[in-house]
Amino acid sequence: MANIFPKWSNTIPVQVVVALVLTVTAATGGVWYYFSPSYTKVGYMPTQPVPYSHALHVGQLGLDCRYCHTFVDRSPHANIPGPSVCMNCHSPDLGNVLGDSPRLAPIRESYASGQPVEWIKIHNEPDYVYFNHAVHVNRGVSCVECHGQINEMDTVAEAKPLGMSFCLDCHRNPEQAVRPLDKVFDLTWKADSKAAQSQDGSKFVHDWKILPPQSCSGCHR
Repeated sequence: MANIFPKWSNTIPVQVVVALVLTVTAATGGVWYYFSPSYTKVGYMPTQPVPYSHALHVGQLGLDCRYCHTFVDRSPHANIPGPSVCMNCHSPDLGNVLGDSPRLAPIRESYASGQPVEWIKIHNEPDYVYFNHAVHVNRGVSCVECHGQINEMDTVAEAKPLGMSFCLDCHRNPEQAVRPLDKVFDLTWKADSKAAQSQDGSKFVHDWKILPPQSCSGCHR
């Protein structure tokens, strides 16, 4: 009796298995790579209820980060300023800058009512991640290491991935990120060269006894 199927059809099951394996591998790799924070959050730039330009306030006017984020060097959290901070410069009663601007209406309403402005959080780590701003700031880690050149941003966007590999790279090589303490809030400061950064950074790590944790319990509490 003649064969119904040609001889080459015997390889179909093997081809199907190989195709499935390759497809699953490609899909897993794609999700693992492209769904990392580098791709899912970098560039995230929501529209805020009030337009606030760090490029203007920090970059041009020279406002210190701590004027608005008052407790960033004393608290685990970088607090969002209340409307009273904005009104120091923009109060219509005092004839201050843009006191009657419609763009600042939510600020004036918040100040009058006591209800907070509903800012949209941008740099949002999972609940199981512990990060202390004060610890980093007081050991020479500037805002730009995690937030990028925020002093040049008209609208704040997430500039760096802030995933586990990003944090571990810094914890393994802290000398590449630390700077003189009086330059932490100078967002335009840069070391003279990579060699200078490495040399000075290594000295800071030694003198300040910087020992970043690399174990799970260091950041997951």
